[in-house]
Amino acid sequence: MSARTDPQIISQNGKPAFAVIPWNEYQALIHKQIEPDESDVWFPNEVVKANVRGESLIRAWREYFKLTQAELAAKAGMKQSALARLESGNANPRKTTLSKLSEAMGISVEQLID
Repeated sequence: MSARTDPQIISQNGKPAFAVIPWNEYQALIHKQIEPDESDVWFPNEVVKANVRGESLIRAWREYFKLTQAELAAKAGMKQSALARLESGNANPRKTTLSKLSEAMGISVEQLID
């Protein structure tokens, strides 16, 4: 289907509420999105306070979600001792490790980078 199709506008209470567009146009819009930059990353106040006190972002987020080291380590598929080393602030975690931790907590990798 290569013919141009106008979007279907669905109204609620007399105002436009939804636009239905062809799938290929939707896919094109998704692929044109700009990667998020630092200004798109948010942090809850509790995480910021903990980080300012000197805690690592990994620990600050873990405590924000009220997880123990053992719980987070299990969710991320790692040993508790490895997580403890990462939280000490003396480690330089790999991107794959940060990815596992961010996925386990439901946040973005950028939210774990100091």
